[in-house]
Amino acid sequence: MEPRFLRGAALTMQGAFDEAVACLQEGLAGGVGAMLFRPYGLARLAEALARLGQHGAALVAAREGLQAQRETGQGWWDAELHRLEGLALVGLNRIEEGQSALNEALHIARRQQAKSYELRAVTNLARLWSEQGRRAEARELLAPIYGWFTEGFNTADLKDAKALIDELA
Repeated sequence: MEPRFLRGAALTMQGAFDEAVACLQEGLAGGVGAMLFRPYGLARLAEALARLGQHGAALVAAREGLQAQRETGQGWWDAELHRLEGLALVGLNRIEEGQSALNEALHIARRQQAKSYELRAVTNLARLWSEQGRRAEARELLAPIYGWFTEGFNTADLKDAKALIDELA
């Protein structure tokens, strides 16, 4: 794995989004193993850009990541890349397209039995529905997947999901 991808992911988690973007872009520019892990690097770049409010650039990165997956024949990051595509589209006020991408992320995560990616997709979709006044539906969607987890409640994803469930109550 390209070390700058891991550093960029860590910087994003720490909230250092500008530094994360620079680091991830360096890693994507080349390096040993960069092609194989390019979809991961692009997913992390899309996330950092979205957190900076650069939704157009985040959309480009997510879609480039999806294309890179097709080229490499891997699908490891498919659910995450579709989720990030959805978030970018919602950020660009392309709500219907964003919801469609989030639904695709959810479908893929469920098919792959990737509960963490399912939780992320469901949390984002529930948040969108809540903003649309569909609070009861949002809670009904989110509560079961949150309830599936039996540990890890101190992780960011589960904390985020729990906060949204409490907000929807």
